[in-house]
Amino acid sequence: MSIIFDENKIFSVCEISGIIKEMLEGVLANVRIEGEISNLKTAASGHIYFDLKDEEALISAVLFRGNARGIKLKEGDKVCVKGDISCYIKSGRYQIIVRSVEIKTIGDLYARFEALKAKLSEEGLFDAENKLPLPKFPSVIGVITSPTGAAIRDILSVLSRRAKHVQVILAPSLVQGDGAKENIIQALKNLNKINPKPDVILLGRGGGSIEDLWCFNEEEVVRAVVKSKIPVISCVGHETDFTLTDFAASLRAPTPSAAAELVVQNAQDMLKHLDNFKRLLAVSLDAKYTNLQTRLNAVIKNKIFKEPSVIVLPKEQELDDLGEKLFNNFTNLINKKEHSFELLKSALSNLSPQGVLRRGYAIIRRVSDGQIVKQSISGEHLKVQTELSNFEVKTV
Repeated sequence: MSIIFDENKIFSVCEISGIIKEMLEGVLANVRIEGEISNLKTAASGHIYFDLKDEEALISAVLFRGNARGIKLKEGDKVCVKGDISCYIKSGRYQIIVRSVEIKTIGDLYARFEALKAKLSEEGLFDAENKLPLPKFPSVIGVITSPTGAAIRDILSVLSRRAKHVQVILAPSLVQGDGAKENIIQALKNLNKINPKPDVILLGRGGGSIEDLWCFNEEEVVRAVVKSKIPVISCVGHETDFTLTDFAASLRAPTPSAAAELVVQNAQDMLKHLDNFKRLLAVSLDAKYTNLQTRLNAVIKNKIFKEPSVIVLPKEQELDDLGEKLFNNFTNLINKKEHSFELLKSALSNLSPQGVLRRGYAIIRRVSDGQIVKQSISGEHLKVQTELSNFEVKTV
């Protein structure tokens, strides 16, 4: 197919892209392409985006929601797709609009991923009890990522907005390709050795294909994450990308910026609570001050401070009354005690030998023999009177 252009005409970018789109759609319709899925993403709309690649090249692909029902794709799947070649004008990128998908086999990398995941899970490396608790209020945050990538910029942007007091220690590392595995492991060791140690470590990068993210699936890296004495937040790739470090870390965040949001969330909440308490305390103190000021003014205006005798004189009068009552009570008590004493004194005097002598006494002797009678005479009264005549009574 040939198109004749006017050499003198100046095309806009949109016009030339439209011509290319028309050419592609007119020639390459309803084609079948076989390849391996990479960089798979599902948008919120339900449309599925991925790259279809072989050993030498790749082509972008989109599977719209209407054609995606019942189709489950995975990174590394070898598939045969059928669709139309088109051009996405806004980005100037050609792609295949997929109508149907036939899954041939699971890709080699994905198969390795599943096998290693099963092995490490069996060993217990992903168990909850192996995960360190995250600090509530971190003051030092370690970051392992590329020093030139978007991830570090996103993390620093979030922290500068939400927690300016936090210190960030960057352990620069390759996060893709040869040497990335060794770099990440060494960075973890370094952050665990420095003093002061970070309270938490963010390990991550932006999204990519399964090949791009493979260093985060390496067994040695996973074991290094588990071995870390500092809790690690894995923040690798976009929301749909999972790596084995996600399962081994204390927490998985969908993106580096989301990890930064999560790690200082408690601190932000606490600052908000402190601000609320500050306002409540100010209101409470103001109310307390007003109340005390009102009471003080009332006290100052009280008649007592102008005429203290208003309080003192009634109390002096009460004191006089109490003194008089006390004196009367004491006098009555003394009089009663004196009367009791006199009664006891009289009774004691009557019973004393001197009292008996003062009243007089008699010694009774029998007439017959002159002996002193020492005991009373028994018998009837009349008989006693008769017998008494037989005794000599001498009164002293």
